[in-house]
Amino acid sequence: MATYGSTALTYADWAKRMEDGYRVATIIELLSQTNEILEDMMVVEGNLPTGHKTTVRTGLPQATWRLLNQGVPNAKSTTAQIVDTCGNLETYAVIDKDIADLNGNTAEFRLSEVKAFLEGMSQQVASTLIYGNQYTNPERFTGFSPRYSTITAATSQTAANVLDAGGTGSTNTSIWLGVWGSDTCHATFPKGKITGLQHRDMGEWPVQDSTGNTYQAYRDHFKWEIGLVMRDWRYWTRISNIDVTQLTGVSAANLINLIVRALYRLPTQPVSAGTIQTSDTPEVRANMGRTVIYCNRVIRTYLDLQAMNKTNVLLRIEEFDGKPVTTFRGIPVRTCDAILNNEARVV
Repeated sequence: MATYGSTALTYADWAKRMEDGYRVATIIELLSQTNEILEDMMVVEGNLPTGHKTTVRTGLPQATWRLLNQGVPNAKSTTAQIVDTCGNLETYAVIDKDIADLNGNTAEFRLSEVKAFLEGMSQQVASTLIYGNQYTNPERFTGFSPRYSTITAATSQTAANVLDAGGTGSTNTSIWLGVWGSDTCHATFPKGKITGLQHRDMGEWPVQDSTGNTYQAYRDHFKWEIGLVMRDWRYWTRISNIDVTQLTGVSAANLINLIVRALYRLPTQPVSAGTIQTSDTPEVRANMGRTVIYCNRVIRTYLDLQAMNKTNVLLRIEEFDGKPVTTFRGIPVRTCDAILNNEARVV
């Protein structure tokens, strides 16, 4: 049997949330994270009740060099369909009515608990976007890391877009450079459903404790159905095996060099990063989508220090909407705390 109080708020929990005068205390969110990937990701309604189906070209028709008075065989292209499924993240908050109603601060006390659920679910989705794998956890969706999990071209086609920063241990992290767009990569939700994190105040309900006895409680329902659709894997690049213990000194990875190489792995460059303009490509490059660089707080700190180096001309700190933003050739560098510092070596 689970320990009482591990999933239900108790009087001790109530006391820890009160200040002098019995007002609900302002809770310092020490467990909060910054995951700007959730703000950036494009969301498109799925074309299936369980996710999204993408049709990709897998082969081009082959023409034949013809001799006079000889015919040529027919040819055709080939396609394949890929299905990306959604996961359903769901939970309930249950608070004993008598605890919530103590001292008349019912709404404020319940809100303090709702905020924690919203933050917790946001962190879970951000983590799944990076590391989720439906083949090991069928109830989840597959994120970026399992799709870009090797640097060996013979093992996976996506290895062409995985760069090796040289780390060999288990203190590695990654930088992700990618494009959000309707034809490149986007988040999705089941056809006909509602997108985003849903919260429903269910009011007062009779609920049962672990022994089957009933008491009155306030219930809140939280639900988030989401998946990740990789329509064109060429538009995302992973810089893997960045050893966070060697970000300075002679053994440090040259991150600027690696980001340049990652940028040139994209089929088309964003306009701000382009160094060569031709008459037939600007429109394609402008419409490719939103290009972003994601890294965790450790790498972001290192990049910001590099950006303040006056000899550096590619990495800059610019102002956007009144805030300083680190950019690389106009591409914003965004913080994603869900990216770990203890990734295993990608081989």
